Amino acid sequence: MTALAPAVPTRRPVLADALLHRTSWLLDAVLVVAGAAIVALLAQVEIPLPIVPITGQTLAVLVVGSALGARRGAAALVTYMVAGLAGLPVFAGFSGSLAAIMTPSFGFILGFVPAAFLAGWLAERAWDRRPWLALVGFVAASIVPFLVGVPYMAYILNVVMGAGYDLAGILAVGVTPFLAGGLVKAVIAAVLIPAAWRGVRAVDAHWR
Repeated sequence: MTALAPAVPTRRPVLADALLHRTSWLLDAVLVVAGAAIVALLAQVEIPLPIVPITGQTLAVLVVGSALGARRGAAALVTYMVAGLAGLPVFAGFSGSLAAIMTPSFGFILGFVPAAFLAGWLAERAWDRRPWLALVGFVAASIVPFLVGVPYMAYILNVVMGAGYDLAGILAVGVTPFLAGGLVKAVIAAVLIPAAWRGVRAVDAHWR
């Protein structure tokens, strides 16, 4: 009889696992809250625009999702969103309230949750350990908030506010201004995360 080859695990350790070497529900909760705090901090790095500002949130989403993994990364972004809706000043411009749901930019905050999940899912398959592969994954994750945010923005602007934007207008205010910045943030994440992995491997090799 032919021996069966051992199954290769589909999920590999992410940065948080490699750094901490252990896990528990309490530690996971701390990581989730810390991830939400990082997003809140980078949300305040802001370039104001008339409809939706350019912020550091997307970079935070990529880094947090990749470092924590799919489930913890998505949980961190849910925590961030709930904190803002509860009134904590974690959204851009130190804002936060339930009224944020009716703003054109809120759809992007919703989209951050699946974006963090995707970044984490790819990290669990070691996409975050090589810069070029990490860049591909981070670009893909950066697209996700637009898939949610742009239709949401169009609905708020046109249906709720009666602004009457056509497709070209929606793209001009909700997509075009963010393309260059989104690519830059994906490149930054694709430099930071693989560099962090190199640091982890160097420390592990030193202590062996």
